[in-house]
Amino acid sequence: MAAPASIVEGFERSLRECLSPFGFEVQPFKVGWYNAVLQPSLHLSHPEDTLAVLVLSAPQMFEKAFKPFLKNREFKNIRDPIDECVAHYSFPAQKVEVSYDYEMLPNRRPRFLAQTAAHAAGAAYYYQRKDITADPWGNKKMYGVCMHPRYGGWFAIRALLVFPGVGAEGLVQRDPPDCVPSQELRIELLERFNLRWQDWSYRDIVPVEERYSEEQKTYFNTPPADRLKLLQESGDLQICPSY
Repeated sequence: MAAPASIVEGFERSLRECLSPFGFEVQPFKVGWYNAVLQPSLHLSHPEDTLAVLVLSAPQMFEKAFKPFLKNREFKNIRDPIDECVAHYSFPAQKVEVSYDYEMLPNRRPRFLAQTAAHAAGAAYYYQRKDITADPWGNKKMYGVCMHPRYGGWFAIRALLVFPGVGAEGLVQRDPPDCVPSQELRIELLERFNLRWQDWSYRDIVPVEERYSEEQKTYFNTPPADRLKLLQESGDLQICPSY
């Protein structure tokens, strides 16, 4: 059943008010927009007009949400700090199905395709090989990557919220901003992402408003198995870059 536009707007406003102060962005969309570009085996099992909301983290999430979360938890019973932080802040009060970007189904497929969802929601453009008119790579496998209109590659797709029984017929689909419009830059983006992603340079393929701090880079450059130890040894979490 479709919800009145005011109810859908209320869901969106409530989520923004809850999450924006902690460095998260929310983008509502219809389940059908996502399903329309995927094969049936990858569909979300909800009617096409069902309201969904994508949760993204901006660079400031590390300072506004992650570090306060750790200080409050005092490292007790934490398995993966970032994942638990996102779960802590993004679970709303309403009845909702929440899928996190790291979750897998029993068949080892992800619960949702994060970059496809970002593109379908209009949050970030998913640049793929099919967006290149003169493909220079032959048989080489080239993975796609999302670019945010404000943060370039300095952001992350964290969670998908689906509201069963809440229709979103009033929502109008908008294309994500095409912030890498030239073929030359698109080729450069995919080459940087696939061939030298470790140097972070693909994230700056376009001008950005904000980047990860040096402290945040150090955290993400550390192997996952060593991150908790790094944080525990950092005292007040003022981590000195090691590269």
